[in-house]
Amino acid sequence: MPVPAIDWIPRLGLLVAMLLWGSSFVAFKIALAGLHPYWMLWLRMALAALCFALLLARLRIVPPRPGDLKYWLLMVLFEPCLYFLFEAVALANTSAAAAGMITALLPALVALLAGIVLKERVTPRTGAGFALAIAGAAWLSVAAESDAQAPAPLFGNLFELLAMLCAAGYTVLMKRLSRHYDPLFLTALQAWAGALFFAPLLLLPSTPWPSHWPADALLAVAYLGTVITLGAYGLYNYGISRVPAVQAAGFTNLIPVFTVMFGFAILGERFTPAQFAASALVFAGVGLSQWDDWRRHRTPPGAASTGS
Repeated sequence: MPVPAIDWIPRLGLLVAMLLWGSSFVAFKIALAGLHPYWMLWLRMALAALCFALLLARLRIVPPRPGDLKYWLLMVLFEPCLYFLFEAVALANTSAAAAGMITALLPALVALLAGIVLKERVTPRTGAGFALAIAGAAWLSVAAESDAQAPAPLFGNLFELLAMLCAAGYTVLMKRLSRHYDPLFLTALQAWAGALFFAPLLLLPSTPWPSHWPADALLAVAYLGTVITLGAYGLYNYGISRVPAVQAAGFTNLIPVFTVMFGFAILGERFTPAQFAASALVFAGVGLSQWDDWRRHRTPPGAASTGS
C-alpha cells in the first residue's frame, strides 16, 4: 500500500510561521527596551484585535458548541494571556537566542501532554528524548553568562519554560477546537481575549504611564501585533488544523535556528561554546522524542520496519 501523499501547503504555512516567530523574540526585546511590559502587551493585542475587527465580515463566527466554552477559555488563558506574561518576564532577563532555544522543548511537551490528556501513547524513546531535551535546556541556562541582553538568564529561561508549558496546552486545545471552528476565527478570539485580559493591568499602581513613546519600540509592537499575531498565529493555526498536533509542534524546532540568526544580526547576541553544546543536546533530545512518529509516517502501512 503506498504512503499517503503529504499536503505541503499547511506545512509551508508552518515553516513561514516559524520564521516569523523566530524574529518575534528580537522584536519583543526591542519593544521591552522602550515600553513597560503591560503597555507593550496590551498595545500588541489591541492592535491585533482592531485588525480582526476590520476583518469581521470575513470571519466565520459561530457560538461555542455545548461543552466547548471551557476549552475556548482555557485556550485563550494559555495563549496569549499567561504565555505572553511569562515570555515578557523571560525576555526581560534572558537573551532572545536562549529563549528561542527553550522553544525546542515544545514538541516533547506536546507529546507528553497529548499522552496525559488525549491518552496518546508516549513511547520510552519519546520519554528519553524529553528527558534529554530538558537536561539540555537546564545546561543552556546554567552555561549562560549575564550581560546587558541577559541580566538574569537562569530566571529568564525558567519563565520561558513556563511559557512553553502554556504553548503546549494551547497546541493541544487548538487541535481539538480546529475540528469544529475556523482557525482564523480562533486566532481572532485570542486577540480579542488578550486585549481584554491585559487592559486592567494598565490601571495597576505599579504600571506607569509611558513618559515617551520610542519609535523603535512602537514599530516593534506594530510588527508583533500585525505580522506576528495575524500572520504567524494565523498560519500556525491553519497548519495545525490540517497536520497532527505533534507534527505541527515539531516545526518549532526551527524557531531556535531563526532566533539565533536574528539575534546575532540585529541585537549582536553571542553564544558561548558551552551554550552551543547545550543547544545541540536540546536538539538531540527533541529529535529522539520525535523519532517514532517520524518513522511511523515514513513507513508504508503493512511494511516491515527495521531497527529498534
